[in-house]
Amino acid sequence: MRRRVAQLIRRRPAPRVLSHRYRIYIASLFSNAPGSWLLAPDSSTVRRLLLIGLNHTTAPLDVRERLAFAPHRTPAALAQLRALLAGGEAVILSTCNRVELYLSAADEIDRAAVVGFLADFHGVAAEAFAEHLYEMRGRAVVEHLFGVASSLDSMVLGETQILGQVRGAYETSLAAGATGPLLNPLFQRAVAVGREVLGKSRLSEGRVSVASVAVDYARRIFDHFGDKTVLCVGTGKMAALVLRRFAELKPGKLLVCSRDADRATAVAEPFGGTGVLFSDMQRHLVQSDIVITSTGAPHAVITRQTFEGLLRQRRYRPIFLIDIAVPRDVEAGVGELESVYLYNLDDLQEVVLQTAGARQSATDVARRMVSRQVEAFTQWHRQRAIGPLIDALYKRSGEIAQAELQRTLGKMQPGDKDRAYMEELVHRIVQKILHEPVRQLRDSEPHEGVPGYAHALEKLFGLNRAESPERDAANGPQGENPPQA
Repeated sequence: MRRRVAQLIRRRPAPRVLSHRYRIYIASLFSNAPGSWLLAPDSSTVRRLLLIGLNHTTAPLDVRERLAFAPHRTPAALAQLRALLAGGEAVILSTCNRVELYLSAADEIDRAAVVGFLADFHGVAAEAFAEHLYEMRGRAVVEHLFGVASSLDSMVLGETQILGQVRGAYETSLAAGATGPLLNPLFQRAVAVGREVLGKSRLSEGRVSVASVAVDYARRIFDHFGDKTVLCVGTGKMAALVLRRFAELKPGKLLVCSRDADRATAVAEPFGGTGVLFSDMQRHLVQSDIVITSTGAPHAVITRQTFEGLLRQRRYRPIFLIDIAVPRDVEAGVGELESVYLYNLDDLQEVVLQTAGARQSATDVARRMVSRQVEAFTQWHRQRAIGPLIDALYKRSGEIAQAELQRTLGKMQPGDKDRAYMEELVHRIVQKILHEPVRQLRDSEPHEGVPGYAHALEKLFGLNRAESPERDAANGPQGENPPQA
């Protein structure tokens, strides 16, 4: 019978709607009280998230390239950010089209301090980029990241490279020990959502890419390509994507230029091309008609002064330069020279944006998929945070109820029928006592003071949690997994 009573006592009630007036009243009583294990009195688990960044819609290329993080410098940047956040969490997402800092800390994160970090790390005055930054907190960060991973915030809707870039940014931070109980599940889920959206929606069908736009521009300049030479300076993924499209034009010669001869050859051979050394780039610029650049160098590799000296050797033949690097590989002044057609990422973006409206239906479907996943993740994260407190609440109430029930049964020696009535009575009492506080924790929105309610329950019911509910994820991506698609 004791086992039956315990089962009845621990049974949890279904949620019931609570009046708005009661919500406000309880929040006003406890909104400023610090919880013993929740994060902060004015925030929930999700609300500690902060995103500061800029992208191709808020900042021109000359601003984005000055704030781009080179891969070899990212670990040092993460270390500085963690020091700034007093041991918080950080992920840096830096691509051709965006620079975003995803941050989490126990205390409020000062925007001015983060802006100062960007300025100091890159040696750029804050006034040069501050107006281009956007800031998001809490749920808005989840929505944005899931959209980014799903290519809904990309220059080219449906492009798949961004998903790998999000995964790479997370893995870099994970390896640096810069992630923890918030960013680990958040980025793991973002990658899964991106994979689902790109795999199950029609977002990637019929997309117009930077590579296809570059080929269209080339066709406006040249009537035929059988006698043309295509030179690709750099061997990264973006360069390879553009090179593939130009190889389909069957140019007379295709060259891939790199400081690593083996790497250049490996990239060129699948397209029937030839690898050449970076030290011979100027000689090949004289011969080339179409040049693709994407080196990842911190400075321009083709300057106006250098190219101006090659014009006479080229006999002023037209040349099409496609610079898809961030920072830019080609100085803007090169485009001012005679017979030079220079296009960078911002130039190509204008054409890409013109096609976005025609694919609105697929975009709407993808956004609805993302919205469902945002809601599921937010609910999971909230339950993950309050679960230990609810467990403690039921355990405490169950212990009291069982003790009182057994003491009464021992004195009365009731029959089976009376015993069943008393078990049901205890069950109902415990349910009624716990119904409102548990419902409040489960269903209240983060901005309505969940931590305040939790603190109230701890005080009123004598609950103490020495350990954080996030302990399982504190040192890595272990522990509970977020809901799967």
